[in-house]
Amino acid sequence: MRVARRASHSGGAGESGLARLLELNAFNAAGDAALAVSLAGTLFFAVPTDEARGEIALFLGITMLPFALVAPLIGPFLDRFRHGRRWSIGVTFAVRSFGCWALAGAVANQSPWLFPAALTCLVASKAYGVTRAATVPRLLPSGLSLVKANSRISIASIAGAAISGPIATSLSLIGPEWSLRFAALVFAGGTVLAILLPSRVDSSAGEEQVGMRDVTDSRRRGISIHPLVVTALRCNAGLRVLSGFLTMFMAFLLREEPIEGWEDRRNLLLALVIGSVGLGSMVGTALGSMLKDRKPESIVVIVLVADAAAAVYAAFFFGLIPAMVLALVAGLGQQLGKLSLDALIQREVPERVRTSAFARSETLLQLSWVIGGFVGVVMPLIAQLGLFVIAGLLIAWLVFVLRGLAVGRRRAAGRRPGVA
Repeated sequence: MRVARRASHSGGAGESGLARLLELNAFNAAGDAALAVSLAGTLFFAVPTDEARGEIALFLGITMLPFALVAPLIGPFLDRFRHGRRWSIGVTFAVRSFGCWALAGAVANQSPWLFPAALTCLVASKAYGVTRAATVPRLLPSGLSLVKANSRISIASIAGAAISGPIATSLSLIGPEWSLRFAALVFAGGTVLAILLPSRVDSSAGEEQVGMRDVTDSRRRGISIHPLVVTALRCNAGLRVLSGFLTMFMAFLLREEPIEGWEDRRNLLLALVIGSVGLGSMVGTALGSMLKDRKPESIVVIVLVADAAAAVYAAFFFGLIPAMVLALVAGLGQQLGKLSLDALIQREVPERVRTSAFARSETLLQLSWVIGGFVGVVMPLIAQLGLFVIAGLLIAWLVFVLRGLAVGRRRAAGRRPGVA
């Protein structure tokens, strides 16, 4: 604990308040890990597959609706209450604490409120990502870059999940409701930590606001959002769609149609695939710190290409190794793509609108994950069909991204002096 505290407070993070946010993010990851352990034993394994898929599809659809409607409005809503940002973050923890406690009762009593409570926790988790995105720039020490700060946040998440995961797993052996109650206590602690964040979190001095279209359309005038940032955001949207798809599709596929030879070890099979995602995320965090100055605008395109190639490989040669490779590349790509997007926003977006741009972009990325998850749930449980579909979607999206990048470069060249 002393070593971790010394690391989290280094580089001026202790004085700026960033260390408090790192600790809070560790609590967030710890609670999410405990919740994931419980959901793996309830939604995906304890409930009949057809029933679980139907219920999750319904509630993901309901989840998409508020994201789609609120995405253009969430920024202005948070801006109106930005002096209470600490309370906004605290609410996302409090909702999950209550939701996990209610979910524990639903699991124990086989209540029909199982799926609504679970989806409420997942939506609150996504909402935390939106509110945190607007908080990080306000707590940055003068000598620390945004991409390094986000790398530290990712490391804090890994540490929190690594500590919480074994505890939750041990408690789940008694019953899934006990790991849920543990998650509720962790989220309750996070609620207190959120309220105790530094007052700088609520400060918005010198900041201006941008709309959702301003950060997704480089042709908009009157705002200085660089086309490279738009390209990076589009690439990350594709990466999040793949992540959401794999989360839902693989969870049901590996349960109902396990890989040949693994029929009696389905839990281990799922653990290997999920573990590959976690390993890829850790590798992406490490690479993000090392490659922060190596053209992040190129990295985001490269990882999208890699994700599409891995999906094609897994579709043609589906098996344990291709599935693990796809999961590894997806985890690495999502993490490295997000760190590269952060670096571009820090470099290209003016400071006065940077916080607002982060909040808007995070909202769009969360919506992309939900869309991918919805596709994964409604897709027939045929491995190659599902993987060919997601590979086709990624390739089509890559063509769209590259076309937009080429158009943007032609326009930029046309605006240069001496160019007709």
